Amino acid sequence: MNILVIGANGKIGQKIVNKIHSNSPHDAIAMVRKESQREQFEKKGIKTVLGDLEEDFSHAYEGNNAIVFTAGSGGHTGDDKTKAIDQQGAIKAIDLAVQHKFDRFMMVSAFGADFSPSEWPENMGAYYHAKSAADDYLQQTGLNYTILKPGMLTDDEPKGKVDYGERTDERGGSIPRWDVADVVVKSLEAEETYRKSLELLSGPYRIEEAIEKI
Repeated sequence: MNILVIGANGKIGQKIVNKIHSNSPHDAIAMVRKESQREQFEKKGIKTVLGDLEEDFSHAYEGNNAIVFTAGSGGHTGDDKTKAIDQQGAIKAIDLAVQHKFDRFMMVSAFGADFSPSEWPENMGAYYHAKSAADDYLQQTGLNYTILKPGMLTDDEPKGKVDYGERTDERGGSIPRWDVADVVVKSLEAEETYRKSLELLSGPYRIEEAIEKI
């Protein structure tokens, strides 16, 4: 697969791109918003393409056939930017994947995005609403999707062990970004994950074992 990674400059996106490039038979194409973000990838021989989720980025799809969407507006932006990137940007990415008849779409969402809005933290309502709307939209398409909903993200060293499934044993928790990236890459061709929305936390299972259990 030629995998367009949308949000490649983010903390998880960088790890996903590097893992695909170094540990996968597939090619990663890093979609970045600024020219200055290209060098970190291109010096490793990783292809890049400029694209802005708030503009027309359809050109980024040429020559590719799979998407990993891990873009986000970040924790320091207002509700308008969250909606523009995490919801509307994601929906545009989904529509383009449908139009281009892409094979695979992996969405990095958030643990709790499918909970009742009454369960969302009050100060995170716009974020969870945006993630939920994008996830729901993706599930109504004919795309071969996987939605990953990781818990609270940390910069800890990878543990290599997770709880990964439609419902995890714990109803909340955390996971290192390195492990999220590893799960994304190892799920790319895992049929157990196809057309599923899956929660992801640190847990007792090796990643390959966790995938087999789904």
